[in-house]
Amino acid sequence: MSDVDAVINALRVGHDNLAAVVQGFDEADLSRPSGVPGWDVSQVLGRLGGGAEIATALIQTALDSDVTLGNDFGFAVWDRWNAMSRQARARSFLRANEFLVALYELLDADARERLRMNLDFLSEPFDVVASTARLRLSEFAVHSWDVRVAFDPYATLAAEATAVLMHGKPGLLPWISEAEQLKGLQAVIKVITTDPSSTFALRLQVPISVDFDVPEQPDGILTLPAEAWVRLVAGRLTPWNSPAGVVSAGAADLNVLRTVFPGYWLR
Repeated sequence: MSDVDAVINALRVGHDNLAAVVQGFDEADLSRPSGVPGWDVSQVLGRLGGGAEIATALIQTALDSDVTLGNDFGFAVWDRWNAMSRQARARSFLRANEFLVALYELLDADARERLRMNLDFLSEPFDVVASTARLRLSEFAVHSWDVRVAFDPYATLAAEATAVLMHGKPGLLPWISEAEQLKGLQAVIKVITTDPSSTFALRLQVPISVDFDVPEQPDGILTLPAEAWVRLVAGRLTPWNSPAGVVSAGAADLNVLRTVFPGYWLR
């Protein structure tokens, strides 16, 4: 299975599992506080639905050169989803996300490889399928957890998504982290994960980065399940939903790491 196939498979499994839960939600379920501060469950589903609509539009634009997206397209999408009722968000999420996942599945190997799009803020053509699918999986996995944790404080990320995302795009760490919160601290943390197992170095510096050049004597050691690592860098490893397998020593101070990784996919 190729990397793109693995991402699309994780999106399918994730959608089917979340859809089975969401279909049974009533108004009380949808109004529960989610894992995103200040958002209820329906608002998280609205974010997932609007994101699915935007990703679908990007793919369709790449497939058909006659289709263009206006400058205000994204704003219009979010305005519409924000204005929906809770029940409408849930129903519309189910339709929009199923459509997106099915669209990814329909694209053959040639389309997955050749589709490119020029975006003003990028210096080179955008790899539509691989890039949007991976970003979508990151968004979907984290926000699915935001929904599930509203009902289960011990919720974890899906195994399929975790396997794909844990060593995804190291270049994104400077974007999702706040190195200024280190306040001059510099350290190399040895990170050891389980399920799946991996060992790598987290470099707390400017910019923050990860690599596999692990020093013999790191400044700290962090041992945790792989899904907890993905949640940590996504700002979702709080003291009240950290699994028992999280162990930190030396400079691997979880309070510092939580400050450095305050959370993405929050807006």
